[in-house]
Amino acid sequence: MRLIDSHAHLDDRAFDRDRAALIAKLDADGIGVVAVGADVASSREVVRLARRHRSIWATVGVHPHDAKTVTPAVLRELEALAKEPKVVAVGEIGLDYYRDLSPRDVQRKAFAEQLDLASRVGLPVVLHNRESTDDLVRILREVGAVHRGVIHSFLGDFALAETFLGLGLHLGVGGPITYPANVALRDAVRRVPLERILLETDCPYLTPAPHRGKRNEPAYIELVARAIAEVRNTAPESVTETTTLSTMRLFELQLPDA
Repeated sequence: MRLIDSHAHLDDRAFDRDRAALIAKLDADGIGVVAVGADVASSREVVRLARRHRSIWATVGVHPHDAKTVTPAVLRELEALAKEPKVVAVGEIGLDYYRDLSPRDVQRKAFAEQLDLASRVGLPVVLHNRESTDDLVRILREVGAVHRGVIHSFLGDFALAETFLGLGLHLGVGGPITYPANVALRDAVRRVPLERILLETDCPYLTPAPHRGKRNEPAYIELVARAIAEVRNTAPESVTETTTLSTMRLFELQLPDA
C-alpha cells in the first residue's frame, strides 16, 4: 500500500453517485482509507464499507456536534461495532465550541464516555478539536498522561503541536496545509517529527489546492503529501513512506487476504 488517507467520510452523500467507482480506482492506485464514523448511522455504514473492501478500515464514534444523542444504548452499540475486525479506532470524538451544536457540558460528558469506551476496547482515538483546546487537553490529562490517537485536522502552531505530541498523539494534516494563510501550520509541520504526522483528506471537505471549492476525495491525499514534502524540503516519497508506516502502526492495520 502506497498511501493511506487516515480520515475520510466515504459514507457522505457527496459520494452516493460514484462511490463504487471511486473505491475501485483507489484500490488500483494503492491508496488505503480509514473511513470515519461521526454518529451511530455513519458508524454502521463505514463498518459495512470496511467489511466489503480490502483496503478500507473503519472508526466508530459520535462527533461532538451530535453529543446530545449519546445515550447508554448508543454507547453499547458503539462498543459492539468497535469489536468488528476492521474497526481500528474510536472516533470522530472530541469537542467543538465553534458551532456549539450540542451544549458544552453534554459534549464534555460524551467525550469522556467515548474515551472510556476506547480504553475498554483497546483502540486508539480520532479526536476533533475546534476552539476547545483547553477543555480537550484537560480531559485528556484527567484520563491519562499518554494517549494513542490522532488530532484530526490539526491547524495549530508549533507550541500546540508540542502539547499534543506530549500527550502521545499524532497530528492529522490535510488540505489546509496548501492554503496560503496557514503559515503557522506549515511552520509546525516543518518542525515536528515526520513519523508523528498522518495524512488525511477529511473528504468531501477541506479540499486541497488547486481543487479548493470542489468535492474532496481520497485521491487528493497525493497533494497533501507533496505539500508536506515541500514544506520540509524532502522528497514526496519520504513523506508517503513514513506517514503510511505511521498510520499502519497507530491503527494496527492489517491487509486481509485478497
